[in-house]
Amino acid sequence: MTESPFLVPFDGSLPSFPTASSDTPGKKHCRKALADEVKAISALQRRLFADGRHALLLVFQALDAAGKDGTIRHVLSGVNPAGCRVTSFKQPSAVELDHDFLWRTSRVLPARGMIGVFNRSYYEEVLVVRVHPEFLGAQNLPRDIPTAERWPERYASIREHERHLSLNGTTILKFWLNISREEQRQRLLARLEEPDKYWKFSPADLAERERWDDYQLAFREALSATSRPWAPWYAVPADSKPFARLAVARIVRAALEGMDLRYPEVPEAQEARFTECRRILEAEA
Repeated sequence: MTESPFLVPFDGSLPSFPTASSDTPGKKHCRKALADEVKAISALQRRLFADGRHALLLVFQALDAAGKDGTIRHVLSGVNPAGCRVTSFKQPSAVELDHDFLWRTSRVLPARGMIGVFNRSYYEEVLVVRVHPEFLGAQNLPRDIPTAERWPERYASIREHERHLSLNGTTILKFWLNISREEQRQRLLARLEEPDKYWKFSPADLAERERWDDYQLAFREALSATSRPWAPWYAVPADSKPFARLAVARIVRAALEGMDLRYPEVPEAQEARFTECRRILEAEA
């Protein structure tokens, strides 16, 4: 896969992730380039489905209003829905809380030949739950250990889980859509200025916004602890939606191209039978 400038380094550091750049391409350029990427992804997805040896899992995490839904919609707009499944993870249900924190996402992992998309994921357990450790109380955990020890344990579980998936044919790409505080303010305000967007806003968004610094730390530590060659994190600047969508699309395309996807070869005996079938169909004209 072509190395991306947004790749989170695997060196144990807490990288400083970009939010915007003075040389970010313009919206018109990004939209035109995105159309080309979408076309390429569509063709590659057909080969992924036919090849049947690989799966692709895309994980999206971000703060409110960073554009996860729009990015998923635009990047995968050319994909055959039969070969793709998008799952959004909200507050865990009572049934989900009765299982380990990886259970609810494991149930909907993509099969070989498929693209799976997680809009939020098991990473909520080291992001939202870390910022709000009181949520641990509802999980009925059997081991009473200091809260600070939970996060390294969960990082280790995630790394092992993703390594297992990788060894069994699932390519994992994880995207943090990194929005600036000011851009988030403007987008939240825009939701309050248009009645048709009221449904996208909750007063709780403002309460979470007050924990901005806590979330930044949680993201930095989680990404640094779990970005590995077999399951890399990409910190994508998201203040420009067209630019973020193009960046994600290029990474997805590169990953698919790196899989060496092939249409299945037909045995000679079956190919001869196909020739006979074609002759029969042509004779009906």
